[in-house]
Amino acid sequence: MPLSSETAEPVPLQNEEPYSKRNIFAWTLFDFANTSFSVMIVTFVYPLYFKNIICAGHAIGDALWGTNVSISMLIGAVVAPVLGAASDYSGRRKRFLLAFTLISILCTSLMFFTSADMILIGSVLFILANVGFEGGLVFYDAYLPEITSKRSYGRVSGYGFAMGYLGALVTLAASFPLIIGGFEPENLLNIRYSFLLAAGFFFFFSIPLFLALRDKKPARAEHISFLKAGFREVRATLSNIRNYPNLVRFLTAFFFYNDGILTIIAFASIYAANTLNFSFQELVIFFITVQTTAILGSVIFGVITDKIGAKRTIVITLLIWIFVILLAYFTDTKEMFYIVGLFAGISMGASQSASRSLMARLTPAEHSAEFFGFYDGSFGKASAIVGPWIFGLISTLAGSQRIAILSLLLFFTVGLWLILKVRTEK
Repeated sequence: MPLSSETAEPVPLQNEEPYSKRNIFAWTLFDFANTSFSVMIVTFVYPLYFKNIICAGHAIGDALWGTNVSISMLIGAVVAPVLGAASDYSGRRKRFLLAFTLISILCTSLMFFTSADMILIGSVLFILANVGFEGGLVFYDAYLPEITSKRSYGRVSGYGFAMGYLGALVTLAASFPLIIGGFEPENLLNIRYSFLLAAGFFFFFSIPLFLALRDKKPARAEHISFLKAGFREVRATLSNIRNYPNLVRFLTAFFFYNDGILTIIAFASIYAANTLNFSFQELVIFFITVQTTAILGSVIFGVITDKIGAKRTIVITLLIWIFVILLAYFTDTKEMFYIVGLFAGISMGASQSASRSLMARLTPAEHSAEFFGFYDGSFGKASAIVGPWIFGLISTLAGSQRIAILSLLLFFTVGLWLILKVRTEK
């Protein structure tokens, strides 16, 4: 299907509501804050700590880690749509965001006390922390239509992801003295201190959002439990979702390609360390490369999204992802894997930013948190249930992560085929 179906957003009227740069900055600063959790706990340090220390380096560590990621995403997929709808009904979006944020921060802090053979405790803490992190994104993303105009969704969304990857870089820099010693016995205490650092970073830099943004109280003719209202709204959304065919097509496409992205995020450090024998110092350099190019990808493709449209941008990034998977499979040197990381960083920031922009464009404003609950929850988090589990299972059974990485081609190619079916004209 041709890509010419996407049209430019018209210039807003003169009396369009002005948007506060302060609110936009506070909103992007939350991305700056929470990516400390993403890079340290989901992507880099804790996955290696879980497999090499908690699981003592056993091959089953891959399967256990993939299962932990899948379970946390499954829980998020179940609760996010209901709580998103409930926050729309109650007008208490910020309270929901605060609760999930504090759960993530608290459980991340408690990871300091984990050690060898504490598989159950280490798994439970990660699952709860990731539920808090991913669940909070439902309410965070739903603020996008309130802080900027439709014609700037791509740009502002890109700024948010760029700030997030910048936060990841700052977190890596701040934790560098703690993690540079790797997983040698004498350095394990410093590794555990890095979990406290990530939690503190998340807490401190998330404060401006809660001070700057205000919830809009909806006018309600009836007063019922917000959870009851949430379930009722979700049922209504499911029954009426056929009225939003483009939204359904996009969410289905997002389900597949986001699965591939989140699986790469979950296993990148383990793959580099175990398959290509990266030292811990080389892993630090690798992730600095990824985060730097992700910043560039978020900003540049954020502007491109507003010029050519979110759909076309997503198509471009998915083609890059397919290239990344093939290149990673045939790569057997560390130098080439740095190039893989460069392209992965560019496409990661760009595809996530463009997806959030397209979701905001297709979502009715009065159902923003509810629909973003399906975007981040039923489709976003549920998508991450399958990929990490399949990757971990194939890696464990075949004894090869290189074979497992080929499974990700299915998710990106199906996502590409489905996104081409999305029509975005007014």
